[in-house]
Amino acid sequence: MNCPKKLDTIWGIFMGRKFKYSYDFKVRCVEDVLESNRSVNSVAQENNFEKTSLRRWISFYKKHGKEGLLPRKNQKYSIDFKQHVLQTIESKSLSLRDACVEFNIPNMCVIIQWQKNCKGQGILGLKEKPKGRPKSMNFKRAKKKTSKPLTREEELLLEIESLRCENALLKKFNALVQAEEIKNIKRKS
Repeated sequence: MNCPKKLDTIWGIFMGRKFKYSYDFKVRCVEDVLESNRSVNSVAQENNFEKTSLRRWISFYKKHGKEGLLPRKNQKYSIDFKQHVLQTIESKSLSLRDACVEFNIPNMCVIIQWQKNCKGQGILGLKEKPKGRPKSMNFKRAKKKTSKPLTREEELLLEIESLRCENALLKKFNALVQAEEIKNIKRKS
């Protein structure tokens, strides 16, 4: 049977990349189980995917209807919501899978990360962290743009600073090369 899997590249098969299934495909599979009284195993085998995925889809479908199967990308959760989820898990002794279904969270890893951050940093660990590179980089000093020429001492200081930077860069490069050589030796043995 034709399974509408979205593959970014053919290498996704070999690299262990997760497949993304279309909304219509998920609904069809869930309704096959719930309305046509087919087994989870048979539907999963027929469509060539894991039965655990189908069980998760069924849980979301039962709790949230068809909306529970809609794709969710880059969802942001408030600190209060995260705290409420963690407290509910603790007070009701919910499993991570049950908590995901209860609060419509797509993946257990999200909750695991919240637990880890909260345990390590407290409530501040639940705060949203900025992603990516900082917008502005702070440099130690700004270069002076003056019309008068540099003194001999200033020229020498700039040259020393430049040589120190070059030396530090070469040391880091050397350390990386040595680490790579050690990895290669370990792989061969």
